[in-house]
Amino acid sequence: MKTRNILPLLMASAVLVATSISCKKKKEVDIKDETLVEVYCSGEDYFTSKKFFRSNAIGESLDQMTAKKKAMSNARAQLATDMESTMKIVGDNYVKSSEFNNKEEVTETFQENARTVVDQTLQGIRVICEKQTKTKEGKYKTYIALELSADEVLAKYNERLSKEELLKADYNYEKFKETFDAEMEKLEKQRGY
Repeated sequence: MKTRNILPLLMASAVLVATSISCKKKKEVDIKDETLVEVYCSGEDYFTSKKFFRSNAIGESLDQMTAKKKAMSNARAQLATDMESTMKIVGDNYVKSSEFNNKEEVTETFQENARTVVDQTLQGIRVICEKQTKTKEGKYKTYIALELSADEVLAKYNERLSKEELLKADYNYEKFKETFDAEMEKLEKQRGY
């Protein structure tokens, strides 16, 4: 008989506990503590595409020109890194798909040429966005975005490769261009286009 009296009491307790847990307010994030920051010269319009290598950066300094130099330097460094890694992949894929007897030596030649071409081609960059602001602390901020034509990079690379004694007989520009275009297409897809 005691068990019958306890059972309704246990059920009522269980309902009470479940109700109190589900009625607890979920902790809300206080967005008053956050400020949305607009980053100039960034976003989808400034991503690398099939036609252009692109990069953007921010530079900050008490001196306006130093802020600009920092932004330009950071953007150029990022552009060079992106180009060099892309050209390394293109070179590796081209060598793998071609029938070279001395693959290791040819791969090394492609990589050396990639570094040289990147250094030479960076002179052809174009500023596609530049904004300057001044912070409450009196510092200058420069936002900058750069681009470089993928066709220009390909042309310079082709020029270098066609002069290489090691590759002269086996180098096929059309096959190389096909490999390059495929890699640029992958880059564009990675960025969400």
